[in-house]
Amino acid sequence: MRFLITLSYDGTNYKGYQTQPGLKTVQEEIEKALFKINNNKKTNFVSSGRTDKGVHAKMQCGHADIDVNITEYKLKRAINSNLPEDIHVINTKEVSSNFHARYDVVEKTYEYYLNTGEYNPIERNYVFQYNYQLNLEKMKDGIKYLIGEHDFRSFVTENKDKQNCIRTISTATVEKINNNIIKFTFTGNGFLRYQIRNMVGILIKVGEEKEPPEFVENFLLKKDRSNGGKTAPAEGLYLTNIKYKGLEDSK
Repeated sequence: MRFLITLSYDGTNYKGYQTQPGLKTVQEEIEKALFKINNNKKTNFVSSGRTDKGVHAKMQCGHADIDVNITEYKLKRAINSNLPEDIHVINTKEVSSNFHARYDVVEKTYEYYLNTGEYNPIERNYVFQYNYQLNLEKMKDGIKYLIGEHDFRSFVTENKDKQNCIRTISTATVEKINNNIIKFTFTGNGFLRYQIRNMVGILIKVGEEKEPPEFVENFLLKKDRSNGGKTAPAEGLYLTNIKYKGLEDSK
């Protein structure tokens, strides 16, 4: 039986999502749990995509093929009983054998959180401690240029020669959610590695009034990463929603 497994995790103590020899990763912990449940059989957990070191997920999805006879509810409980406290399965759902957690994704949503107020050591692993004021209105003007179908090559830190950097962003917003915390939200059909953190980095440059909002459009069209500003750090980034064709939200 193939199951769609929806989970959340705190990425602070992991070297990223994807399994890497000799390193602690989220995928490794999930597959260790599945191994115990699936009659000590190596069981691959195929996710919607990887997240980098320090990035969190309020909602990540993946599929696994389970040979033992088990209900959705019991599978959820069994996995959670074998996971560390910073990873938690939210839901399990039996799906067809041709469902694929990566290739069937319709859209993903990411959020990024930034603190413009006093440094907060308690939130340092969960909110980027920028600790300076930014011009929110100028960032709102700048972020609009990222909406639509574009070649996002300018926002790819690695693999600058990657052939296909065309993605579609349907929603891109920036807002203050309290006096000090700024939230960026991006929804699209897919994102390149570091793309969101690099987009946030450009918008910070605009918010610092070092560049006008139109700089975002010019930089996007340049298709060149050089002079693109800093990559925003990982700790402020969260994968928050995934939608699949043929399925409702997987929560």
